[in-house]
Amino acid sequence: MKGSEVRAAVEWLASAAPDPVACRWDWERDPRGIALLPAGRRWDVLILPGELGYPTLDVLTRLIDRPGPVLADFGESRMGFFVPPGTVARWVGTGIRGAGRGTWIVVPHPGRPAGKVRWLVPPDGSGTLTDAALLELAMHEAAAGPMGGEGI
Repeated sequence: MKGSEVRAAVEWLASAAPDPVACRWDWERDPRGIALLPAGRRWDVLILPGELGYPTLDVLTRLIDRPGPVLADFGESRMGFFVPPGTVARWVGTGIRGAGRGTWIVVPHPGRPAGKVRWLVPPDGSGTLTDAALLELAMHEAAAGPMGGEGI
């Protein structure tokens, strides 16, 4: 990411914090390079098991130029897809956890590596999120595996 993209991403992410200045301060001073941000304001996060998340991300990147931000945890056992606020409250899929209003997520600085969590698709600062319906379709295709066909 270029410096201007990192600054825009930091501003966008920090805008979800109750105190954006404190959030930016934490990122700069915390040696782990992480901040705790509330979900449900600017985004919700759908959390997929890694064995479904990676194929889903592959399908998404074939369908659209750039999905919304995607996080992976240490060990890559879970992936978090940033989706529009309110998605978690309406989500009915099984085996998928969600972080929506009233929950908090660990978010690494978009321009630096962090310990336990990393960006697979960093935010670009524009507010781009993955459409939940498109994510669901991509999950279905990914779950079907190689025999599922070539397109949605």
